[in-house]
Amino acid sequence: MLETIEKLLILQDRDQKIRRVQGELAYIEPERQDLNEEYRALAHEIETCKSDIFKIEDKEIELMEQAEAAQKEVLRATQATKGARELETQQEAKLGAREQNLQKELAELEVNREALAAAVDTAARSRYERLVRSKGENVVVDVQHGVCGGCHMKLPPQLLVTCQGQKELVGCSNCGRILYYTRDMDLAVAE
Repeated sequence: MLETIEKLLILQDRDQKIRRVQGELAYIEPERQDLNEEYRALAHEIETCKSDIFKIEDKEIELMEQAEAAQKEVLRATQATKGARELETQQEAKLGAREQNLQKELAELEVNREALAAAVDTAARSRYERLVRSKGENVVVDVQHGVCGGCHMKLPPQLLVTCQGQKELVGCSNCGRILYYTRDMDLAVAE
């Protein structure tokens, strides 16, 4: 029975990694959109500066100083845009590489998860997956000092003895999570 617990713990770890990678993948596209919006804002600033230059050139000679200042601003904005475009290209490449790595890692984790899941007894795996759907990630938890590692509620002594025997899968009487024995289990704490 201890082998099943170990396999379920490994399976639980793999599921947590899969969810982490999927979460990171979800942020790739918003980051990409943010980069494109910054580039568009700088391009819009350039167009605004160019428009200002045309208006200033139409005015009298006394306004020439303002036109020169605006031209300098266009040059600065053009250089900033060029730098921003280069930075955006670099970041886009990094995001693409990161996305590929995460996709590859996710595929490997999912294949590995399938192999791990297949190694677990069908009934235990079914129970585990049902608990994952209802409780979230941590469904195989240890018992420490007579308390469930999931809901942190005190467990009845008989349940602790059954868990310590490691002959069958034991569920918490409060939250239903699968329990396993640890050396820290203190039967004297449970009254």
